[in-house]
Formats: sequence, C-alpha cells, structure tokens
Amino acid sequence: MKTVSVKEMQESDRMAIEDRGIPSITLMENAGRAVSEIATGEFKNIKNRKAAVFCGSGNNGGDGFVTARYLFNKGINVSVYLIGRRAKLKNDPKVNAEALDNIGVEIREISAPVSIDAGLIIDAIFGIGLKGEIKDPARSIISSLNKKPIPVISVDVPSGLDADTGEILGVAVKAGITVTMQFPKQGFYKNNGPTYTGKVIIADIGIPELV
Repeated sequence: MKTVSVKEMQESDRMAIEDRGIPSITLMENAGRAVSEIATGEFKNIKNRKAAVFCGSGNNGGDGFVTARYLFNKGINVSVYLIGRRAKLKNDPKVNAEALDNIGVEIREISAPVSIDAGLIIDAIFGIGLKGEIKDPARSIISSLNKKPIPVISVDVPSGLDADTGEILGVAVKAGITVTMQFPKQGFYKNNGPTYTGKVIIADIGIPELV
C-alpha cells in the first residue's frame, strides 16, 4: 500500500490546485461529502440521529463544516463546535461556515469541554500539518472527547497524531475510524498510529497521483 509523508501530501495538494486547476474549495467539498457518506454507511442507525462535529479554524475544520452540512441534509441533527474564533476563519472554511448559516445550522464557539448528546462524533480539529504539542483549550477538549462512550470518526488524521511519525503531540483523538484523503499517511502505521487511527478508510477526493 502506498503511504505518503506530510510533505508529499502537501505537495500533491499544491500541484492539484496550482498545476491542475482543481479549486481548493472543490477538494474540501469532496472531502466533507466523503466523510458524511462513510459516516452514514458505517453507522446506518446513528443513535438519536444526532452527530457532534468538532472543528478547528483551519482547512480540516472546513472539511468538518462540509461534513456537517451533508449530514444535516441527510436528516441528521448536527451540533457544530468551533475551537477558536470564527472571525479568524479564512477563505474556504469561511465559505463553508456561511453555508451552514444559510441552512440554519449554528456554529458554537467553544473554549472548554462541552456536554454533548450525540450518537456520533466527527473530529475535524487538526489536520496533517499540525506541529508542536497541543495546548488548551484544544487539549482539554480532546481529552474530554476520548472519555465519551461515543463512536468517533476523524477527518484525514486523528487530531493530535503526528501524521509522519505516529507520535502523540501531547494528546490525540482516539478514533474508531479515520477517513483519510487520497493516500494513507506514514504515521498511521508507526508508533501510536495504529491504536489511534482505528479503521482507516481512504477517500478519493479527486487529487491525481502526483507523488
């Protein structure tokens, strides 16, 4: 099986967008749609028909916003939590946050763990570009999620797992399923990777095999 490093995946993204002319927002749309389809396929009867989507302020969070929109359109009651300030969202995540506004899905900014009533958690907090140890409030929020007896799907990589080394950056989401984009990452199969990724499902989001 082909695996890629973070640098290789980032270069694939860049070449797809800049050289092949695939808009970055199209890749984000494809990623979120894929996660939603896998979520409803793997959990055909999501408990209470409720899902909680935890997003960061970067592109991984943008994937989470798209996932939330598709789940909502499938009849799932979605709660969306943003770790950080919405005012700091850029470009594609901002567009997809506004799309949630337009269908009446509230995005709640949080800075501490929250009580949730859901049958599924979507982890879209940090992506493969994360470097350095996670600090609060994300650290305490992730620790809280790991204590909940609720299935977790991570978007691209479990938040807090180094996608190159499989090491834990202070704390990491322990996923039951990781829906990773286009290629599995090297860190999934090293050190703590296998324990934290759970079942790895590869989603084709339209990036040509450039690496």
